[in-house]
Amino acid sequence: MTDIMRARQLLPGHSICICRGEEVITDDGRGIGPMMRLIAEGRDLRGSSCADLIVGKAAAMLFVKAGAVCVHGEVMSAAGRDYLAAHGIQCSWGTLTERIIDRQGKDTCPMEKTVAEISDCEAGYEALRAKLEAMRAGA
Repeated sequence: MTDIMRARQLLPGHSICICRGEEVITDDGRGIGPMMRLIAEGRDLRGSSCADLIVGKAAAMLFVKAGAVCVHGEVMSAAGRDYLAAHGIQCSWGTLTERIIDRQGKDTCPMEKTVAEISDCEAGYEALRAKLEAMRAGA
């Protein structure tokens, strides 16, 4: 079984599953939180395959930054798909959507808005980190 097949198989009940060889990481955190945390911790995810519930451009940038080689999103935006493809990362999805919406279902996700005009994954990561800090401070 390939890493991406195993990640997809282990995803139910979690928000993200990352597989590389015998290593399996699952997390139940919301949104981009799990990937932001793993990157901030300095976890080596190069060569991993990732299955996630929702993959927009923001998540795609984090997967690129982390060095993932394959990504599956149960829901994936066209921008997420295009970003992954532009960086040579194989991707698949259950549902392809035009955009990722916020948790209230009324507008585009704030993380997606944050990276909409950014193309570099390092700059995207820094912008997302700053946005999350600002949201936490305002909460």
